[in-house]
Amino acid sequence: MTTQKNYESSKLMSASEKWFNKYEHVKVVPDGVFQGVLDRFNGITIDSAAEECEESFFDEKLTKSIEHWIEEKKRAIWFKVHRDQSYMVPILVRNDFLYHHARGEFVMMYRWLPKDEVMAVPPFAHTMVGVGALVINDKNQVLVVSERNALIPNSWKLPGGYCEMRENLIDAAIREVEEETNIKTRFESLVSARHAHSAAFGCSDLYFILKLIPETQEITKCEREIADCRWMDIDEYLNHENVHETNRSFVSYWLSLQKNGMLIDVVDKTHKLLKRDYQIFFPRNIENGES
Repeated sequence: MTTQKNYESSKLMSASEKWFNKYEHVKVVPDGVFQGVLDRFNGITIDSAAEECEESFFDEKLTKSIEHWIEEKKRAIWFKVHRDQSYMVPILVRNDFLYHHARGEFVMMYRWLPKDEVMAVPPFAHTMVGVGALVINDKNQVLVVSERNALIPNSWKLPGGYCEMRENLIDAAIREVEEETNIKTRFESLVSARHAHSAAFGCSDLYFILKLIPETQEITKCEREIADCRWMDIDEYLNHENVHETNRSFVSYWLSLQKNGMLIDVVDKTHKLLKRDYQIFFPRNIENGES
C-alpha cells in the first residue's frame, strides 16, 4: 500500500529557494517511509517539524526509508532536525549521517547514498560579510571610533561591523554607524572591498567600505562597544600612528575617486524568475551621471 502526505513547503523553504533548487513534493511513498521533498539534484529533504515521528518508531522508519531511497537511486538525503525533535540526532549519526550546518533552532544533517559517485554535497556558507563606514562631514573630518575590545589597544578605525542575515550592505553600514556613534547617515558610494581568510569561526571574510553622508553631527558613543569616538581631520587620520595602514588606504581610495570625479553607485533590481530583490553596484561619473 502507499500513502500520500501533504504539508506546506513554507515550513522547509522560501518561494525563491523552492524555485532555485526546484523542490518538488514526493507525492507517493510506501507506508513507513519519510516523504520529504525532492530537489533538482535527485536528493530528498525531510523537515522534522513537518513530518513528525514518535521517538520509539524513528529508528525503524529511518532504516526503511534509507532502503527505499537506495532502491530509488536517490543521492543526498537531508534531515532538518528542530530542537523539539533533537532525539533524532544520535540515531541519524548511527546511520552515517553527517553534520552540515546549524542555527539556533535546528541542525541540518545529510548522508550521501551513491557508492559509484564522488560525494557532491557542497560545504555550508564559509564567508563572513562585514561593512565599514567612511563618514566625512563638511569640515573635512572623518568619523572614527576606538573599540573597547580592539585588537590594537587605543587604535582608531572606521565604525562598522558584520551584516546581519538578509541585511543589505548599505543598511548594515547605516545601522552600525548609528549604533556606535548615534550619527544618522545616508549612502553616497561604495569605496572599496577587502577579501581575507582565516577570520571568525575559520571563515573567509569580505569587508566592504561605504561612503556615507552624515545627517547629524553630535556624537553619542555606544558605551558597551566603544571606548571613544570623534570627528578627526582627514590629514590627521592619514598620518596617525594609531590608525592601521588598511584603514588609511580606504580614505585614500575615496579621495582618489573624488579626484577623478567618480563614485560607485547602487541600483535596486528584482530577479524576473525568482522574484527576489538584489542590488548592483556600478561606477559612474559624478558630473554627468554616466556609468
